[in-house]
Amino acid sequence: MNLLVYCGSKSGTDGRYTEAALQLAEALVARDIGLVFGGGAVGLMGDVAKAMLSHGGRVIGIIPTFLRTEEVALETCTELIEVPSMHARKLLMMEHSHAILAIPGGFGTMDELFEAVTWRQIGLHNKPIGLWNVAGYYDHLSSMVDRMLDDGFMGATTHAMLRIDDALLPMLDYLEANASDVAPDPLLPRWT
Repeated sequence: MNLLVYCGSKSGTDGRYTEAALQLAEALVARDIGLVFGGGAVGLMGDVAKAMLSHGGRVIGIIPTFLRTEEVALETCTELIEVPSMHARKLLMMEHSHAILAIPGGFGTMDELFEAVTWRQIGLHNKPIGLWNVAGYYDHLSSMVDRMLDDGFMGATTHAMLRIDDALLPMLDYLEANASDVAPDPLLPRWT
């Protein structure tokens, strides 16, 4: 199984985020789960990938040409794939993964996470999606997602597409149990 991880190209101001990235890497290697990520050597994404590689894990990095220098591509990935655009990056990351997990990050992480949830909502993929709420980082987002449900902007089925958990191991259990090897199919959108 390969897990697609969305996270920051910066490390943030709380050391618990870096600790969580390293904990995630160790847990993935212990479970023989490969990492799919944005290909950068910086921030939390670099921390997860480098830790995976140092423990003998499999790492697939996917990075657009224009970011290869900006994000300083992690050239030591098991496989580093260069693509022409952000759109190509996101699709290829999805195609190489079986489940999705977001940990702390900024706008890029939010963009990737919500695109993945939206794609799942309209039936482009059926991969499980998790949000690891490290140190309460996503408390406000979790409340906002609940409000979207309460105020009628989504139904219970859509709400359940994003699992939010404070603990890593139950999250990984969920993602493994529901992993999917079905590739995204942009030609067959259907609402759920």
